[in-house]
Parts: sequence; structure tokens; C-alpha cells
Amino acid sequence: MADLINSDVFLAFSTYATIVILKMMFMAPLTAYFRLTRKAFQNWEDTAITKKDPEARKKMLQTNPDVERVRRCHQNDLENIIPFVVVGLLYALTGPDLSTALLHFRVFVGSRFIHTVSYVIGLPQPSRALSWVVGMITTFSMAYRVLTTVLLL
Repeated sequence: MADLINSDVFLAFSTYATIVILKMMFMAPLTAYFRLTRKAFQNWEDTAITKKDPEARKKMLQTNPDVERVRRCHQNDLENIIPFVVVGLLYALTGPDLSTALLHFRVFVGSRFIHTVSYVIGLPQPSRALSWVVGMITTFSMAYRVLTTVLLL
């Protein structure tokens, strides 16, 4: 087990998984920022942050397209980064070549950053779709390696 933890592939996975998890975690404060600046809240108690007048607070109970865009981006991160971390860990356990593993990890992380920028600032399609597809293919590629390695044992 100590050999695995000290392996270059596992250290690379740990680095890239941490980067992409931190990026995903950043989406929550970004959503809060958009809620505050757009004065768009979903819960009554949250409206007390900026206003005390009940009528003004009622107006802040609304959806906002910018807030919803960031929320959807965060949801997409949850749907893609968690599988990457699980599959990536299993992939690292199969003992892949370091250069191949680095390619997988870097491509996935890069695709998620491109996806987030495309989503949050609203770049025209297919930028967001292509970055999503690249990330999915990368995760499926690692999953394929895991399955073929395990099934051939």
C-alpha cells in the first residue's frame, strides 16, 4: 500500500483530483455571490441579509438567469467530477503508464475548467458541449481500463 501512495501515478491523481474538487467547491461561493449581487434568493430568511422591509424582501424571492446558470454549472460539476474521482482512483490502482495517466487527468481537469468558463459567461455552443464530451470520454476511457484490467485477472 505504501508503494501505491508513493507512486507517481497516484500522486498525479491526487493532485489533479484535488484541483478539480476545489474548482467544484468554488462554485458554491460563486453562486452565493451571484445571489447577493442579483438580489435573487430562494429562501425567505436569506432576504434579511440585505433588506428589512417585508415588501422589499418579497421581491427578492425570485429566480435569476445568472444565478440559475451558475447553479446548473455546479450541478454539472457534481455529476461529472465525483465519477472522475472514483473512477480515477480505481484507474490509478491498475498501474497505468504515467504519461497515459497524466494525459487522462490533465485532459479531464482542462475540460472541466473550459466547461465552467463556457457555462458561466455563456459562450456560444458547442464550446460547453464539447468540453463536457471530452471530460466524459476521458472518464469512460479510464473506466474501460479498470474493467479490462479487472476482467483479465
